Amino acid sequence: MSLNRRAFVIGGHISPFIGKNHPDFVWKRHPDFGKRDNPGLEDYITGAVQGALDATGTPAAAVDKAWIGNFVGELFSSQGHLGAAVAGAHPGLVNKPIMRVEGACASGGLAFSSALDAIAAGADVTLVVGAEVQTTASARTGGDYLARASHYSRQRSIDDFTFPALFARRIKAYHEAHGLTESDLAHVSVKAYTNANKNPLAHMKAIEMTHERAAGEAGNPKFLTNPDVRDFLKVSDCSQVSDGGAALVLVSEAGLAKLGKTESDAIEVLGLGHATGNLFVDGDPLTMGTTTAAAERAYATAGLSAADVQLAEVHDCFTITELLMMEALGFAAPGESMAQFKDGRTALTGELPINTGGGLVGFGHPVGATGVKQVLELYRQMKGQCGDYQIAKSIEIGMTANMGGDDKTAVVGLFANR
Repeated sequence: MSLNRRAFVIGGHISPFIGKNHPDFVWKRHPDFGKRDNPGLEDYITGAVQGALDATGTPAAAVDKAWIGNFVGELFSSQGHLGAAVAGAHPGLVNKPIMRVEGACASGGLAFSSALDAIAAGADVTLVVGAEVQTTASARTGGDYLARASHYSRQRSIDDFTFPALFARRIKAYHEAHGLTESDLAHVSVKAYTNANKNPLAHMKAIEMTHERAAGEAGNPKFLTNPDVRDFLKVSDCSQVSDGGAALVLVSEAGLAKLGKTESDAIEVLGLGHATGNLFVDGDPLTMGTTTAAAERAYATAGLSAADVQLAEVHDCFTITELLMMEALGFAAPGESMAQFKDGRTALTGELPINTGGGLVGFGHPVGATGVKQVLELYRQMKGQCGDYQIAKSIEIGMTANMGGDDKTAVVGLFANR
């Protein structure tokens, strides 16, 4: 994407991401079960919008356009038409041009990309929202809903849990090509949970994950029924079925001035790549070519390379995805990402911290909110706002990589701390 006008993220709001095993989530074993309800989609949209406007000091009247990323509101919440829900979040947004965008798990990234297009076209103040509620259905029914991000007629029958099975295929292929073991993948899970334990907004903030537990099956079952892939994926390898919302404000240079902000209050968008793969065919299980295409566009626009990136938020819908993302983004050669985990390169104290708040595995994955949360996590780290999981060193260049489906939609961004 050509950036003919400078664009800046000035902050926003992330709700707690909650679901099963979060202390505030009400489910059948919770002491408040039957006494109170969990927040709904309307609550997350309204809270994210109001939180972002308040956190950035942005009057709703100053917003030129807004977008919301959401994948399956119609199925989990019986609610579509979510642009109008954003307008309902604040009286000052009524009659603004607002729309919903959808690209499976990359819906939030697409909302951000749309706002960046609007800045390039002349808008000065934009609002980007992402929200999802996924805990209103059983795991099996929810797995069917989420399978809409696959080629449903062709891939739904792979397993009751379509997406875990698709990524178990990738684990199997990586094991056969590079010798990846369950013990290896356990390192990825442990990093995610360890970071999430330091993050008060994380879904899994209260759950400890040891290497022994992640590498074994005690309380960590292999739950797939497809015999070809069953042995390759466990619960600890999976991102969380979470509810949550996030929103940010993206502005032009003129927007900074309108809101009384300076560049030091912001992070600047240096480049953004958006690529889309073919839904109707399987890709190479050892590579994420759509993500690579998006990354190459982002690097080209920004005039940067993988070697310039100091911090990354990458899509880890499953533990294998983080490894493949590292290779797709150029951080590691094929088959070599696991060695970086073992060397500590991607830890909070490492050379290239990745998913410092826990990623999708630890922080949680309310689908439409994830791409927005990733950008805000870069902002928060760059501005020293991450508390117990704040990295010590100063960061100049950060990257986000948000993916939809089985690497069928990818949005990759590069950002500079100003």
